[in-house]
Amino acid sequence: MESIRRCAHPRPDRARKHWQTLNGPWRFGFDWNNEGKKQRWFAKPPFALTIQVPFAYQAELSGIQEKKHCDVVWYAREISVPEEMRGQRVLLHFGAADYQADVWLDGQYLGGHTGGYTPFVFDITDQVEIGKTYTLAVRCEDRLDTDQPRGKQSWRPEPFACWYTPVSGIWQSVWLEGVGIYYPVDFRLTPCIEAGSVKAEIELNEAPANGSVRLTAAFRGKIVARQEIAVLSDRFLRAELCLAHDETLEGVHLWSPDAPNLYDLTIETLSDGQVCDTVDTYFGMRQIEIAGDKILLNNSVLYQKLILDQGYWPDGLLTAPDDEALKKDVELTKAMGFNGARKHQKFEDPQYLYWADHLGLLVWGELPSAYWLRDSEKRNMMRDLAEAIRRDYNHPALIAWTPLNESWGVPFIRHHKEAQKLADALYAMIHALDGTRFVSGNDGWEEASTDVATVHDYTAWPEQLKPDYASAEKLLDAAPASRLIRAAGYDLNGKPLLITEYGGIAMARDAGGANWGYNTAEADEEGFLRRYAAITKAFRDMPFFCGYCYTQLTDVFQEVNGLLDMHRNPKADIEKIREING
Repeated sequence: MESIRRCAHPRPDRARKHWQTLNGPWRFGFDWNNEGKKQRWFAKPPFALTIQVPFAYQAELSGIQEKKHCDVVWYAREISVPEEMRGQRVLLHFGAADYQADVWLDGQYLGGHTGGYTPFVFDITDQVEIGKTYTLAVRCEDRLDTDQPRGKQSWRPEPFACWYTPVSGIWQSVWLEGVGIYYPVDFRLTPCIEAGSVKAEIELNEAPANGSVRLTAAFRGKIVARQEIAVLSDRFLRAELCLAHDETLEGVHLWSPDAPNLYDLTIETLSDGQVCDTVDTYFGMRQIEIAGDKILLNNSVLYQKLILDQGYWPDGLLTAPDDEALKKDVELTKAMGFNGARKHQKFEDPQYLYWADHLGLLVWGELPSAYWLRDSEKRNMMRDLAEAIRRDYNHPALIAWTPLNESWGVPFIRHHKEAQKLADALYAMIHALDGTRFVSGNDGWEEASTDVATVHDYTAWPEQLKPDYASAEKLLDAAPASRLIRAAGYDLNGKPLLITEYGGIAMARDAGGANWGYNTAEADEEGFLRRYAAITKAFRDMPFFCGYCYTQLTDVFQEVNGLLDMHRNPKADIEKIREING
């Protein structure tokens, strides 16, 4: 096993020159009796095992692959701040740790974070000196609770149905980063294609004396905008960066799947005229809009050809085995003729979104489901969704948010007012935090507040489709999966309509005939392609649909209905799949 499998910059969408990966071997221990805090394991870690971060202990690539669930696990390793970070502030980043994480440095508590899919960071500048060695200790608690957003992670001790092995502890990259004394804690970039501008909202760690922030935008190496904003007393800045006309009809280079044009942006903080911090990022000039029953991308009608993508790997579980694997998933999706992916029950690794931005793939983001409607579930969902929106806001590839799926966690939403109010609140919260994307409220059926109407239907053959598909009006009053499309009291008429799950075709050879596929498994590639073509064409030919989403990109353990197996090997000719998708 390689010592470090994930060694590329974990956030290429906001890169700085000085950083150091902390991925690789860590000491590791199971806290079966939850006694580590009492015994002060954070001060003198007694761990005998070695784990490969950022892979969860349940994954093969972790080097442990323990399938028995343990609520509490511990990590420790020595760190040393490199000389190149001298004179800078030092940040300790965690991409994601499931579910509750607490962090100590040389026995001193740095802080904690709750939520299994979103990042957190500590400023450790005042706790470290250049060249000295420190012990970093992390405690992660991940119970099989149904009120925490867990997505496809089983809440039973074992996988079942279409829920899989849980992922506990650190599962995304850990790294040190050197930043300036004054630096952007966060920034939001909102393009306006009509004005040919991008609005930049920047949060600094503090307001520098005689300070300013300089923004420089370039397209393919040519500077197209530059602006310097004086920092007065407020560390929150806002500026509109107007781009130079590029002599095209639109005036700017628009982003789309066919032409994923990106502008480079450098953000510099200055104090007394001296550069303190530099971060390199990018943005795409794209606009997504709902216009009646159509979805528009850059004012043109968008027909979405999506693939359901759960983002699992046989040896890494939720964690891609290496950095190239995320790029490969985007490339394979496009190669099969899809223009987008519905990332299912997972906030995906930011490196995936980076490649979707650069290669041109539309992405739907989806909140991992919790499974028990109570106050704690609501608060957990709102927290995780808000943090994901903050993390992913700047990605032009991301065009939609899905807070609920198939009434999971809200099983009686059809009539249950409490569940409906939760759906309404999540819908409103998304639009309050992100006005640049549309929302699929409860994808599949029993929609409450939503911008689009969605249907899940795994009917095998076109001739088996019910008369419900005669028109959009008939369909909205129907129940193609034995569940009504809308929740009681909600009107979906006139909204864009998409079939967002269908197909799920398995091959009999996948698992000796025993598989999680829909309807009868097909015996061979020829049979698979015949059925895939027939049902895809049937839905695509329905004029009231403005897109479809096929289930699914890859096999996922016992769910063997992917176009690819879990190792990303095609089950059928990719070119033939591409032809069927048009």
